Amino acid sequence: MTEPFVSVIMPIRNEAAFIERSLGAVLAQDYPPDRVEILIADGMSDDETLTIIRSMPASERVRVIPNPERIQVTGLNRAVQAARGDIIVRVDGHTIIAPDYVRQCVQALEITGADNVGGAMNPVGTTLMGRAIAAAGKSPFAVPTAFHVSTQAQDTDTVYLGAWRREVFDRIGLFDPRFKTNEDYEFNYRIRKAGGFIRLTPTIQSHYIGRQTIQALSAQYFRYGVGKVRTLKEHPRSLRLRHLVAPLFVAGLLIGAVLALLHPVFFALWLSGIGLYALANIAASAAAARGDLNLLWRLPVIFLTIHLSWGAGFWVGIVHSLRGQ
Repeated sequence: MTEPFVSVIMPIRNEAAFIERSLGAVLAQDYPPDRVEILIADGMSDDETLTIIRSMPASERVRVIPNPERIQVTGLNRAVQAARGDIIVRVDGHTIIAPDYVRQCVQALEITGADNVGGAMNPVGTTLMGRAIAAAGKSPFAVPTAFHVSTQAQDTDTVYLGAWRREVFDRIGLFDPRFKTNEDYEFNYRIRKAGGFIRLTPTIQSHYIGRQTIQALSAQYFRYGVGKVRTLKEHPRSLRLRHLVAPLFVAGLLIGAVLALLHPVFFALWLSGIGLYALANIAASAAAARGDLNLLWRLPVIFLTIHLSWGAGFWVGIVHSLRGQ
């Protein structure tokens, strides 16, 4: 039986530091090479990304598609529109996929009948701080999403990256270009709204080289918070309780600080709330560090950064929404 033809799509911009590893893993797949095309949607990179791609062995298998808008969502759409595959598999520039990644995606789609399949996000760090950020990313205290924390096969609301039959895009449409972040969650919501389902499959393995500094992590999660509001404005029923935890935490800190000035009871309640959070943070940090003292003292700051940045971004997104932005 002939394997389905697969299009691997990679939306990238300025990935000189990682593209040799990420694209190299795609080129090294155990899936028949004549049944795979590789499409890179390049956001007008102005570093050495394209030079590195052209110098790689088997680079003739790679087709580069210009993405003049320079944002991920338009790159995804341009690649999907150019793809010839029966199955479309997304890979990002900071992701190193396992040698059987494409095969596992194809098998999962065939076995489960899902509209989208994906594996867990397995973050890795290249520095001590990066390792701590990666450890936090696997903790439910930071991001209680199934593909961050679960190792069990299950139906879920979204997965990391994704793989789809081509007909899903014909039926659902492309990624919404209004969403510069959270475009994958929004697309998955439309799949579920149309009666489809998304499957998390642990056999689909990859590693994600994530943010390596507190500053980059904060900026990332702030964008996520802002982007979540745009998604909720478009699809209010996509709201999950986990989406509100960080925004309520930030609101509680600020409102509590004001009320604490008005009466000692409010001050005591506010201080108690901070104390409870600190205890939960320390406990989660100890669990995530797994005895590594180099990680342990960094993790409380990382968890706090994630919560404050995502929560603050959410409220900024609310303000933008009220202003019609």
